[in-house]
Amino acid sequence: MSSSLPLRLRRAAYAPWLLLVALLMFASNSAHAIPAYARQTGSACADCHAGAYGPALTPYGMRFKLNGYTDTDGQGTKIPLAAQITGSRNVPERGESTTQLSEADVYLAGRISDHLGGFVKVVTENIGDDHYNTKLSNLDLRFVAKDLKIAGKETTVGVAINNSPGFDDPIAALPYASSLGPPAVSGTLLNLSSAHTLYNRVIGGSVYALYDNDWYGEIGTYNTMPTSMIDHLGYNPASDPGRLSDTGYFRFAYMKDLKRQFFSAGVVALTTKRQLPRNAPSDDITDLGYDLTYQFLGNREHIVQVSYVNILEQRDYGSTPVVGGIAAKSQGNARDQTLSVTYTFKQSYALQVAHLISTGSQDPVRYPPFGKPDSTANMISLYWTPFGKDDSFTSLANLKIAGTWYRYTRFNGASMNIFGAPVGALITNAKDLDAFTLSASVAF
Repeated sequence: MSSSLPLRLRRAAYAPWLLLVALLMFASNSAHAIPAYARQTGSACADCHAGAYGPALTPYGMRFKLNGYTDTDGQGTKIPLAAQITGSRNVPERGESTTQLSEADVYLAGRISDHLGGFVKVVTENIGDDHYNTKLSNLDLRFVAKDLKIAGKETTVGVAINNSPGFDDPIAALPYASSLGPPAVSGTLLNLSSAHTLYNRVIGGSVYALYDNDWYGEIGTYNTMPTSMIDHLGYNPASDPGRLSDTGYFRFAYMKDLKRQFFSAGVVALTTKRQLPRNAPSDDITDLGYDLTYQFLGNREHIVQVSYVNILEQRDYGSTPVVGGIAAKSQGNARDQTLSVTYTFKQSYALQVAHLISTGSQDPVRYPPFGKPDSTANMISLYWTPFGKDDSFTSLANLKIAGTWYRYTRFNGASMNIFGAPVGALITNAKDLDAFTLSASVAF
């Protein structure tokens, strides 16, 4: 495809990126505290999360996740069920503003036995004009053996089955766990905002272990679901991530809980052969990244968390299309970087700022019209959570009111006329993708 194509074809080619930007607005920060866990453990949501509505986990919350969601207060069986309703007012830089009931979620989350637990989220979302789509969102089922001793050190060993590599990560810094990834024209497989993301469209398993409370390791594998299954689970088959084979996933991290502070440093790797579309030659893809997280917890009055994630993807393409006498490159790369800083006051008031960067190698055939897929955005979010703490009106239900700004400085390799519209046509600049969203979520 090249910039010499007719305008109607260029519009068809670029339309998915506009949809991607819209979806990103609702994907970020979608992980929340689950009241079912509070009922099960007898602990408030604020014990597991830096903010009483999430998403960032405290060391206590990380241990609860590693223990397979099985910890309990011993006061009998609790129903592992919770729900969430979200309404939003979205004001884009260009286009019509909307006010709607944007999402309703059901969670099956909690303990099955001493060694079995899980997290299942089913989402019904408003896709426009009051039409709703129900889909299976996040899945994380675990079998865990706790209180083991290896070389005299405490050890936890578990098996996890999930539909997003990295969602089960205890630190919750990786994109699929944090629900925060840069808007990407051609992002990495581990970025939930990539056009053909693996997020919620694969199924896999891994074995993990925590040794001496500090050393975490995980190894596993994933396969994409059949396109018919992706459709039945509520996802557009056009978002198919392709066929995966020979897939390996690896995660290693050092975590240090200093009671009033927490620090972690980790590496992550994913290697696979991907056919996209599924009858195409295979691309060899390897993702390799690292992440750093620091939390100042203090006495929980002032909490600061800083996280940085850097993931590089190397690609050996199985085909090299030729357009206008120019051949696509046989190799390429993509890099996704996220830097986020969150300040939380009394676990009720919070400010989060994130800088999101996605870059890739130059290729005029694969990335028309400018030959670069680079995108840069900033997110600013303010929110208030009055409940979910031991001293609040209730610790078993929650409310979150948030205002979120997205500001784009670069998209599709440019800041101006980002889709390469010809003279006389409607021009879209990067800043035209800016948007403000005011939302209110209730969980119970």
